[in-house]
Amino acid sequence: MSEVVNQSCLAGAEDTISFLVCVLHACEEWAGLGQVEDYLSVLEYLLWVFTPLAVVFILPFLIVILLYLSILFLHVYKRKNQLREAYCNNLWDGARKTLATLWDGHGAIWHGYEIHGMEKIPAQGAALIVYYHGAIPIDYYYFLANVIIQKGRTCHSVADHFLFKIPEGVSGAGFKLLLEVFSVMHGPQEECVQALRNGHLLGISPGGVREALFSDETYPLLWGKRRGFAQVAIDSQVTIIPMFTQNLREGFRSLGTLRFFRWLYERFRLPVAPVYGGFPVKFRTFLGDPIPYDPDITANELAEKVKQSVQGLIDKHQQIPGNILRALLERFHSKYKDK
Repeated sequence: MSEVVNQSCLAGAEDTISFLVCVLHACEEWAGLGQVEDYLSVLEYLLWVFTPLAVVFILPFLIVILLYLSILFLHVYKRKNQLREAYCNNLWDGARKTLATLWDGHGAIWHGYEIHGMEKIPAQGAALIVYYHGAIPIDYYYFLANVIIQKGRTCHSVADHFLFKIPEGVSGAGFKLLLEVFSVMHGPQEECVQALRNGHLLGISPGGVREALFSDETYPLLWGKRRGFAQVAIDSQVTIIPMFTQNLREGFRSLGTLRFFRWLYERFRLPVAPVYGGFPVKFRTFLGDPIPYDPDITANELAEKVKQSVQGLIDKHQQIPGNILRALLERFHSKYKDK
């Protein structure tokens, strides 16, 4: 029947345009496509559904891009100042301050970043900052930037071992330089104690990668039996300052709650759970009351005391469960109202 219609159509085509229209309809029928408009509508619907999903998985890579831009800046800075290195004791001060200003600006623009309790960070002398670890610890980057800008100090940091296992090459050498310039260590207790005894600030998250990947919008502290940070504080006789950032899980979330990714990490120690988000939610970092050195307390007791202090900050400043829309709307609150 379609052949008869097509022959009739072709026979009745009086000009080139009519002929091409007939050919198009014939091709559609031959290929079984039906109406092209229907397929375009389906394609439009798929784009409408999957584009937002793609965006929330792409945004976290912007943080990686910012890290690489920071690395690029350090390499340019290093080349420019090679001749000055022999005459300058603080070669990287200018680079740290420049990057701190850039990261602080990013925090202010994208997250309306605020920090409460900065006066608790000593202008001189050692202290151990213990913080909750988000899916991406970008709040900690903002905190480090504020310490450099407001206190004129560099805070040493403890990072997971996998950062130090990045293969050598362009990326490996770049991250190595970034870690060195910002005094990031992989965390042996002796090295941590030495840094504190030398009068430096030191930041550590007892939850580490496990907390980053497997915590969720209810903000559980996944510290397990980790007590090393408490022993470090006792051995170096320093004050501990707890820290927590409001809405951190609403900015970036992880799919680590899926059983497969949890098994993969526990079995092979591969931190490969996808992270999504990058939402411009309100970030507020709160520094809790300092916990002074007590010679009569054990590492287990001190670790539990610090954990309760961080949990207290969560209970006070974070609505559970976290909500992305609510966190976005908080960007429009001009002033934080303490609970």
